[in-house]
Amino acid sequence: MNLDKLRPDKYLKYLYLPNLFGSNRTKEILSVNPTVIPHREEAKDVVVTVYDYDTETMEEKKFSSIDSCFNYKSSGRITWINIDGLRKSDVESICAHFDIHPLIVEDILSINQRPKLDEAENSIFCLLNMLYFNEETFAVEQEQISIILAKDAVISFQEDAHRDVFTSLREKLKSPGSKVRQRTADYLCYTLLDMIVDHYFIVMEKLGNRIEEVEEEVSRGNNPRALSHITRLRKELIILKRNFSPVREVVNGFLRSESELLEDRHTKYYKDVYDHIIQATDLSENYRDIMVSLQDLHVNNVNLKMNEVMKVMAIVTCLLAPATVIGGIFGMNFDANVNFFHQRWGFYTAVGLMLLIPIVMLWMFRRRGWF
Repeated sequence: MNLDKLRPDKYLKYLYLPNLFGSNRTKEILSVNPTVIPHREEAKDVVVTVYDYDTETMEEKKFSSIDSCFNYKSSGRITWINIDGLRKSDVESICAHFDIHPLIVEDILSINQRPKLDEAENSIFCLLNMLYFNEETFAVEQEQISIILAKDAVISFQEDAHRDVFTSLREKLKSPGSKVRQRTADYLCYTLLDMIVDHYFIVMEKLGNRIEEVEEEVSRGNNPRALSHITRLRKELIILKRNFSPVREVVNGFLRSESELLEDRHTKYYKDVYDHIIQATDLSENYRDIMVSLQDLHVNNVNLKMNEVMKVMAIVTCLLAPATVIGGIFGMNFDANVNFFHQRWGFYTAVGLMLLIPIVMLWMFRRRGWF
């Protein structure tokens, strides 16, 4: 037998009660204190990807240093600079080169920041989270992304260099006939926001599949850890709620902005993103209502099982009561003038009564519909 496949650590962790209900996950979700200055670890490797394009040509370059992308500030074309991995010196350097306000630098380097939108004279800054669903732990994971819209340029900062949601955008940039190649930088910014919001639905779809599995467990009533599964899923829904509502404000900020960096012809595209985030918010509320109903259903199932057990115990007690009474009367330790005490068939008569009376009681209980 292969002991590696058994994975004892997978089950031994449940021996510790807080692990059963995911108490550590609660700490991760709720441990946000804006009064404490967070400490961000410096990224070991930084990958800078530059897409410099117009309607006819597109140049894609990858660099390992921030200084290599400074020449694209005045390229005369639309430039998307994507930075994977955050270092304080690199963020300060590129923001200083593109005349970005120092307060935005602090927001980029922040941890567990609430999604927000800030507008300066020559730039628009937005911060939000990309969401992913971990298939192994059934947890919603977050990655903070910062996007700066400047004149003819979009700069994005990501924490994780191994994943994002912009694969389809990169494919579109390679196609000369794509709409993103024909539009300005604010359309590129819209495309980034749209892909982040659209990926929320993929996360919710996977979370919805998990909710269906837990719902089936609760309906069958054969999983004693169903309550812990419900509790964990409700915690993941908290993450969705903490992201969706602020992102709605971020997109609404683009719609209300009067910045010259945003063209009026692209307003309808931001409205489409706004509609999507409203839909995602409503769907997350529906998930929350389902989880509340599942928790109530689980509690009702537990109470129903308890009632069934108590009913069986009560019936057994009632059926044994006649035998107890008869045995108690005829088993007294003093001699009295009572019929059947010294009769030859007294024992068999008592046993017959002990069996006959419970049978009659069963018939009466059944007729009254008590079971």
